[in-house]
Amino acid sequence: MIAQGTDKMLGSHDKDLGFKPKRQKQSRGKVMSAVFEARSLFRDAFPQERYGKLENVFYEARRFMNKLLEKDFTLRRARSIWEGTVRRIDSEEMDALRLAVIEESRREKEELRARLDALDEKLAAYEAASHRETMAS
Repeated sequence: MIAQGTDKMLGSHDKDLGFKPKRQKQSRGKVMSAVFEARSLFRDAFPQERYGKLENVFYEARRFMNKLLEKDFTLRRARSIWEGTVRRIDSEEMDALRLAVIEESRREKEELRARLDALDEKLAAYEAASHRETMAS
């Protein structure tokens, strides 16, 4: 029987019966997988623009990584990290890749400093030449 003046059925109320509110899904964009991070580190540490061909990238990566790792770092392993197709990354490899990024940053910084010094010398030479021309006239 429905009581007059109410629109609700008997036994119902506003509260959910035993249902928990849905949890908000965590964004996958905020979490980086180890394979993706290794791929990103590898590409930062061994940029193709510096070495030209990809084969040279893999060869240089192998030379660098074998100095730091206990196991043999093969050209095939380098290629699979570059492509992001590896199944897992060892912590030893991640540490070596982070060190490779630091070394690449240092090398790039030194190249930029050398380039800036060369540009400063060139500008000083131009200014000296233009100063001599104004003094001569």
